[in-house]
Amino acid sequence: MTEEDLLNNIRSGKSMAEKLIYRRYVRHLSAICCRYILDEDDVKDVLQESFIKIFDSIGDFQFRGEGSIKAWVSKIVVNESLKFLRNNTRIKFSPLSESFDKEDPDYHDPDIEGIPTDVIYNLIRRLPDGYRMIFNLYVIEGKSHKEISSLLNIKESTSASQLHRAKAQLAENIRKYQLSIQKSV
Repeated sequence: MTEEDLLNNIRSGKSMAEKLIYRRYVRHLSAICCRYILDEDDVKDVLQESFIKIFDSIGDFQFRGEGSIKAWVSKIVVNESLKFLRNNTRIKFSPLSESFDKEDPDYHDPDIEGIPTDVIYNLIRRLPDGYRMIFNLYVIEGKSHKEISSLLNIKESTSASQLHRAKAQLAENIRKYQLSIQKSV
């Protein structure tokens, strides 16, 4: 069944369509939520709130082709995750320091070839909340620093510095992982 068929079935009052949307997207949306929120019970709560919002507002959704529902529900989960974090955690963002250099000559992206996706995913989840949030918004969601600053009510320079620090910490964690694998061989 296409997304358009699902949408038409929901709009015509067929409750089975809501179940199909839930089944089709729950794993994807859970993965998105888990990128931002670590506690499993909190993830379930945010997903529940997200699905309530999805089903309450799907009547206003404007279908724009296959994939548009998935993009729309994903955006809702990101926004609900951010809302949850703003309301329930104390996220610390380090201000841009004088010594911050966006083009650090000693920095280079680590080689991640051969590292399983789930390992990289877990290394990202181990980043501090602020770093992880900015990293996900910028790298995964494709948001600009301007969009992130607006979403999180921070300065663009704060977003940029947090991303730089997140990448540096993630690179270090990847190097440590690679060393541990080399030692075990």
